Amino acid sequence: MTLANQLTLLRVALIPVFVVVFYLPYKWSYIASAVIFAAAAATDWLDGYIARKLNQSTPFGAFLDPVADKLMVATALVLLVGLHKNPWFTITAAVIIGREIAVSGLREWMAELGQRSSVAVNYVGKIKTTAQMAAIIVLLAFDVRDYPIMEKIGYVLLYVAAALTLWTMVIYLRAAWPTLTSDEHSGES
Repeated sequence: MTLANQLTLLRVALIPVFVVVFYLPYKWSYIASAVIFAAAAATDWLDGYIARKLNQSTPFGAFLDPVADKLMVATALVLLVGLHKNPWFTITAAVIIGREIAVSGLREWMAELGQRSSVAVNYVGKIKTTAQMAAIIVLLAFDVRDYPIMEKIGYVLLYVAAALTLWTMVIYLRAAWPTLTSDEHSGES
């Protein structure tokens, strides 16, 4: 078990802790849940860095790392939907989660065809992830009843992330489109 994989597993293990802390009936639960989420986001960067730097890339890590990221983000967005009860927030969260599912499926399918590199993460995806993580941290850290300006900042960051989410999905679909519409793979399910 490499250090990089241990960090990824830690990110998964933090999910139930994050949920419990989020629901604690104390003012400090806002900042505590934001700190847990931020720590998980930091391990996402750190495990990748360690895997590359120390040559610790493994098939298990390649599988688990993106799954751990999506689990943490989806959990945070679902929790925040319950807190920010409005249709715009819910639609935005659904767009982000739906895109993650669609792109994960697309990447898996392209990998089966030996063409995963055509839908690899790009620079816009990294900006999207940064905006998304920042939005979630801001929205978790502050009780919006006490800090309405932070809610606005969080919403703007989340809307930027959602726009970039759609943009990157279009980029990935355009890259995969020739394969998606090829008759060569039409009989596969």
